[in-house]
Amino acid sequence: MARKIAYAIIAITALLIVWVASRPLMRESSAHVDVDRSRYPVKGIDVSAHNGAVNYARVAADTVSFVLAKASEGVSFRDKKFVMNVESARRQGLCTGAYHFFRFDTPGFRQAQNFLRAVDGVVLDFPLIIDVEEWGNAETFTTAEVVAELREMIDCLNEAGRKVMIYTNKSGYDRFIRFRFDDLPLWVCSLRHEPATSVGWSLWQHSHKGHVHGVVGDVDLNTFNGDNEEFLDFLFKNT
Repeated sequence: MARKIAYAIIAITALLIVWVASRPLMRESSAHVDVDRSRYPVKGIDVSAHNGAVNYARVAADTVSFVLAKASEGVSFRDKKFVMNVESARRQGLCTGAYHFFRFDTPGFRQAQNFLRAVDGVVLDFPLIIDVEEWGNAETFTTAEVVAELREMIDCLNEAGRKVMIYTNKSGYDRFIRFRFDDLPLWVCSLRHEPATSVGWSLWQHSHKGHVHGVVGDVDLNTFNGDNEEFLDFLFKNT
């Protein structure tokens, strides 16, 4: 009996070792979806200082149409390469947007002020994007608290004359956005499959493991939900 228990323990341990070792591979394989460019021809990337120096001439030559750059986070953080990313991308004819990482632990109106200061004087083609996700945020805040601060931030940006777009993933959409901010354009992250039509997405972030000429290493890939004419119409209506 003791020998059978020992064998069982060894077998379970071996399975656990295999499972742990395979987790990085599982994460990597689930961090990318290939997009049918005959259906979704408009391709984009999102960047931050983390991506280093980007050669936007090469990016533009690699069938990329738009660049979304991190501008700010919380009440005080500014991405040091934001202005350079936007201006360099625009010089190559790329459409540009700015996003702010939303912090659960700081007031919405102060985050709006930080975002507005970060983009002041910067020419953008997209509405201002608020990145709302549980990852990177404390778990101690209730849904109602987060939604209240997010609503305050959106209201402040609207009062400043700026239109708003939301970035989130499935859990963030279900918890914070659905039935509350359905009137806003949505940029959704889905790394395993195409987002459901019912979500009503405008942009789809489909990879954290993309490769584009002009960017060293991995870069996030995105697509617009429509053709080139619909893309230009979307920008015209939302900025």
